[in-house]
Amino acid sequence: MKIRSAVLMMHGGDAWSSELEDISATGVLVRRPDDFAGKAGDLFVLDMMIGDELNIHLEATVARVTEESVGFAYARIPAEKEVPLWDLLGGYADSLESYRR
Repeated sequence: MKIRSAVLMMHGGDAWSSELEDISATGVLVRRPDDFAGKAGDLFVLDMMIGDELNIHLEATVARVTEESVGFAYARIPAEKEVPLWDLLGGYADSLESYRR
């Protein structure tokens, strides 16, 4: 699902900022910063600012790294962020899928 969002990626004492490219129920894809040093399997804390009001803070593991992007799989979503995330994904899916009887 395409959404405009800033993403702060934190690992240990390092942090990178980027833009969200895609989001799903299992993870996110972000643009790879030039100096990104993460590798597959690394655990990160992601802070995603979606719109003006929604801030989703969660843990995710690097699933893959390419020259252009970094794919993360959700590792832990805090309980208070689950509903806003599912509402975001479900609301978008509802707007794409037409209802058929």
